[in-house]
Amino acid sequence: MPSPDPKIISGNANQPLAQAISRRMSMHRGVKVGLVDARVEVFNDQEIFVEVFENVRGEDMFIVQSTSNPANDNLMELLIISDALRRSSASRITAVIPYFGYARQDRRTKARTPISAKLVANLIANSGIERVLTMDLHAAQIQGFFDIPVDNLYASPIFALDLMHHFQGQMDDVMIVSPDVGGVARARELAQRIKAPLSIVDKRREKAGEVAEMTVIGDVTGKKCIIVDDICDTAGTLCKAAEVLIDAGASEVHAYITHGVLSGPAVDRITKSKLKSLVITDTIEPTQAVKDCANIRIVPTAPMFTQAILNIWNGTSVSSLFDTQTLEPIYEPLYPGLAIDA
Repeated sequence: MPSPDPKIISGNANQPLAQAISRRMSMHRGVKVGLVDARVEVFNDQEIFVEVFENVRGEDMFIVQSTSNPANDNLMELLIISDALRRSSASRITAVIPYFGYARQDRRTKARTPISAKLVANLIANSGIERVLTMDLHAAQIQGFFDIPVDNLYASPIFALDLMHHFQGQMDDVMIVSPDVGGVARARELAQRIKAPLSIVDKRREKAGEVAEMTVIGDVTGKKCIIVDDICDTAGTLCKAAEVLIDAGASEVHAYITHGVLSGPAVDRITKSKLKSLVITDTIEPTQAVKDCANIRIVPTAPMFTQAILNIWNGTSVSSLFDTQTLEPIYEPLYPGLAIDA
């Protein structure tokens, strides 16, 4: 007989997050829900091989795998795990992709370029995956690239809880800042949650990777500015925006970023920047350098992903997790005593 609980299997992209989800699932279900015993191995010629050591026939399977760096290896792991489960007669396969790689290639910016996000969506759907659960897609329309259901969670309810906890009694001084015009919708959504004003940093590029000029739209004098974005890669734009905000009169600058890619010189830049703190989630497994950085703090996503998996498994609403008040009891151990106005 199939197990009465959802079954979770993990690739190598973010084992700590998968284990955290498994532990929280055990707490919710009242029985031990461990990760499915499997091996994901890389041969000498870099071929990926997967072997599942447990019976998964008729099971509701959830694969936890971010397609972060190395993006191609992690993507292939996801596809091969899915194929192994499908050929082992799993009843349904859901891909839990906390960070969806290739999301920045969501349109043709010039002639003769690919739309890689659509290609990846096709690969995922054709591998036997029947549903995708992810967080803060770089562009919301990527959901339409899939011909299978996609649940896109938002980090903003978690960020709202974190802000209300760490800036308790100072919320009147907080201002949310979008680092560019394209991210205004995301920043406005968080600003509305915490009832804070909104400002924009308008950036102009002379060529890719180089910011020529930045202008602050809005009065940030004396404000604790919170820069909100979905991805921080090399941190060049983020550190420059912090500098421009301080020059415009901001008292402090903090940043809340969902996906901490933090490649190349990012950690060094953040350490030396005018950012007082950078808050990221664990959708991408942090490197040791990120963990050791004094002004980088990591908030967990396992409570939200665990609840979302349970809701999918039970056939109940996932969109209920878009509400800060719904998440408050889930995150109460992290922010004890925090009361949100109804």
